[in-house]
Amino acid sequence: MKKLILLFSLVIIGFVYFTGQKTDESPRWSFNPQMMAAQKNGAQLPVATDLGIEQRSTDSRIVYTPQQTLVINPSIRVYPSLNQQCEIYMTRDPVNPQILYVASQNIVGGASINAGTYVSTNGGTSWYGTDTLGAPSQADQRGDPGPAIDKNGRFLFTHLTSTTNFGGLKGMGANYSTNKGVTWSSTFDVVLDANCDKNLATSDNAPASPYYGNTYMAWTSFGTTPGNGRFSRTTDGGVSWSTPIVLNATPTGHNAQGHDVVTGPQGQVYVTWTAGISSSPFTEDFIGFAKSTNGGLNFTVTENACDDNGSRSSSFNGWGIRTNGFPRIDCDKSGGPRNGNIYIVTSQINLAPAGTDADIILNRSTDGGVTWSPNIRVNQDALNNGKVQFFPCVRVDEAGGVNVVYYDNRDFPSSGDSCTVYMSRSLDGGTTWTDQKIADHNFKPKLLPGVNTMGDYIGVTSGNGKLYAAWMDDKNASASTLFQTWVGSVTISLNALSPFNIQTPTAGARIVTFPGSTTPVTITWDTATITANYKFIFGASLPTRRLTIPAGQNSITTTLGALDDILAANGFTNTGAATDSVVGQWDVWAFKAPGAPGADSLKSTNGPRALTLKRGQVNVT
Repeated sequence: MKKLILLFSLVIIGFVYFTGQKTDESPRWSFNPQMMAAQKNGAQLPVATDLGIEQRSTDSRIVYTPQQTLVINPSIRVYPSLNQQCEIYMTRDPVNPQILYVASQNIVGGASINAGTYVSTNGGTSWYGTDTLGAPSQADQRGDPGPAIDKNGRFLFTHLTSTTNFGGLKGMGANYSTNKGVTWSSTFDVVLDANCDKNLATSDNAPASPYYGNTYMAWTSFGTTPGNGRFSRTTDGGVSWSTPIVLNATPTGHNAQGHDVVTGPQGQVYVTWTAGISSSPFTEDFIGFAKSTNGGLNFTVTENACDDNGSRSSSFNGWGIRTNGFPRIDCDKSGGPRNGNIYIVTSQINLAPAGTDADIILNRSTDGGVTWSPNIRVNQDALNNGKVQFFPCVRVDEAGGVNVVYYDNRDFPSSGDSCTVYMSRSLDGGTTWTDQKIADHNFKPKLLPGVNTMGDYIGVTSGNGKLYAAWMDDKNASASTLFQTWVGSVTISLNALSPFNIQTPTAGARIVTFPGSTTPVTITWDTATITANYKFIFGASLPTRRLTIPAGQNSITTTLGALDDILAANGFTNTGAATDSVVGQWDVWAFKAPGAPGADSLKSTNGPRALTLKRGQVNVT
């Protein structure tokens, strides 16, 4: 009897260990193959039947603001199946925005990890795909999807690799598809390193870039202590990948983890990650940043670019799920006034302006990553209200709007209740925000069977005048714990330019500049619309112009010294001659954002206005 009791106890302990661990005693973030039953006999994984998309309703919700109209469209379950779909990432074709690609990490048949591929060629109206990657072998897929589409429309898929069907980790690999995800190449082994974890990828989509079409991938290796970043690139559409380089030297007591990568307008490569403490609970302590100006051959690195206190948890908010505070990054390539700005978002807690519950925090760089803004709270619900926001992702759309998508439970009475998907949108480079619910349904976060997670991130992209979000939830699935891929979209209609007036300085004013002076100078006018760009113009007699100063907002704030430099660059002298002073006129033109209706430009209603500009002489004694 004692032997029987002992055997029964061991069975119970084994069951709990292998099917329901909820501890986080390793910094690694990939699925543990021991947490699930292995695929037997190395058999080919089953391919899911295409059950068609599911749309909950045909009703859209319209939101009017002074700056724009948002049409929040019904959510779509893009590929209903009987497999678990989680860890969603979304991208689009850089040339044809009608082509959308969503990749997921799937648990197929309840036994093996593989990769879902879901594609729309008509801007999200209809979708096709499969729950398993259509590659020659299904045996080396191991999760952590990092998809991209290059300038030639070639799909690339980066991922962890296995030794066998759901076997031990082998390293990092990549496949490519030349027919929009229908079939895929064999896996290219980027690196054989069983210590790899958490990769993401991007393709250079800036036509002005000398590296246009390169695709880049970054990830963590725990093969060193501390764990640090790795980086590889392909210049031939995924046929081959470069030998990985070590990206950074993580400070002692931390591990670099949760890498994301994006490119800039001139082909800059930006990588970010969090440095989590190296002991449980592995909280994200600060944000790292790396920059390359030569197509990813080498990087300059800032290990501690921004302060952080991440929301990583092994049992989050009463749901018992694993969450992380890993960063996501994007760069403004709109060509607007904030072109080149870099934005990083994380989920943080107990570090102002984040409250005592998890909030979404943004950091912004306007100088290519040299300096960063203080932390900015993105979600606009009440501070310290007991509601959580997590798994953020960020996208700068084609008009320069900054959009952050995340899970949110603000609409529910208590922790452990349901949550939904929100978007926060900023039209001034991340300074101010407005929130809108983007999902048309709610769900209760919960564990996928056998693992202590429901996935580790969600996705966002934009194009066609729309913002697209992709996430996983179990609403309307055939089982209460069956997570599926959902896509929601928001049609964004920016408002046309409105009549506006110039304000200061008053008519007939005289501005005398001096080299090095720090005395402030402010020139202001009304707002034509919040998404407008402006040009201040000055000339002896307009429309003939001698001076033009662009502005991204309805004012120019400078100093007499800085303005003196501008006048000098435009041929004004300060020698006491007639050329050091010009009596003239000034005016302002507003220019609409890309995609906005109406006229491309509009002049102020009450301009031009008389103004004298003079460069003052510095007396030397």
